[in-house]
Amino acid sequence: MAAFQIFYSSNQYWYHLRAGNGEIVQSGEGYTTKASCQNGIRSVQTNCQPHRFESYFASGQYGFNHVAANGEIIGRSEKYTTAQSRDHGIQVVLREAPDAPVQDLT
Repeated sequence: MAAFQIFYSSNQYWYHLRAGNGEIVQSGEGYTTKASCQNGIRSVQTNCQPHRFESYFASGQYGFNHVAANGEIIGRSEKYTTAQSRDHGIQVVLREAPDAPVQDLT
């Protein structure tokens, strides 16, 4: 099962969404407070609909951005070598993020 992990680095709070296999499938931006990071995770969970994902191919790599209703990017994927792997990453977020537990590593 996937889990969100909150961690502190470079004077900011960050989150990763790790799939059940331990791989990071989505990461958030840096936040100045833990509460803001937690709000970012809630936004990810709320915006888990297929039309909220923007797929791309750049510099020989595939990826996606997870976008909120207001158009702001709320998460970015890791880079993938194939479109199929990227699409699988999106499916993991869609399926598991809404109910994923949050692990506070700070």
